[in-house]
Amino acid sequence: MTSPVLLVIAHGSRDPRHAATVHALTARVRALRPGLRVETGFLDFNAPSVPRVLERLDAEGAGEVVALPLLLTRAFHAKSDIPAVLREARARLPRLRVRQAEVLGPSSLLNSALERRLYEAGVRPGDRSSTGLVLASAGSTDPEAIAVIAEIARELRHTGWCSVRPAFASAVVAGGIPRTEDAVRALRADGVRRVAVAPYVIAPGRLPDRIAAGAAGADVLAGVLGPSPELARLLLDRYDEARVRAAGTARVSA
Repeated sequence: MTSPVLLVIAHGSRDPRHAATVHALTARVRALRPGLRVETGFLDFNAPSVPRVLERLDAEGAGEVVALPLLLTRAFHAKSDIPAVLREARARLPRLRVRQAEVLGPSSLLNSALERRLYEAGVRPGDRSSTGLVLASAGSTDPEAIAVIAEIARELRHTGWCSVRPAFASAVVAGGIPRTEDAVRALRADGVRRVAVAPYVIAPGRLPDRIAAGAAGADVLAGVLGPSPELARLLLDRYDEARVRAAGTARVSA
């Protein structure tokens, strides 16, 4: 039996680095699981759009699709935008079974990818105890997403960093989480001599650039998560989980 198509849904950006990074990530997923058909669709700015990809898959007789949001937290896009796009597609394409997978985070694989980027930027494992870490995400006003970022920062504190502070790149600061530059200054005020900023974002773009600007007072700026092997494995994990849930639902309904 043919496996469902994996459709990775990215937000999209006017910055060409965004789409290039997404395509590099999906290429890595294909390499990890040869034979699995992996497609990419964008919500905005880039082509192909999610509806166009689904229309093409339906015309080709794909049958079943697992739609995986390329998102780190469950915020507006995961709760509203993507479900709306998929509902509309199901109504227009009744032959095509479309299931939405869970967002990527939180996950220990994301934490591992974050540490990989920090080590690539020059942080050594032995530096943790003397280094303060800023966990810099894009930002959200969604309480669930804010709570997830705060919890990841708490988890990272238990892995040896002398201090960890969450931060948002967005100008809209919610839930008591500061901007990147404010978190860097707060660590300096606490007497932390070495500060590293870890962008908790997948691809380059406007908000990651804002994180980089806010990290000007830090000693180390890690790269975005990008097409890391950990992230590619996580996409396949979420795909497999969606298939297991679908099989369980089918058994209950039978």
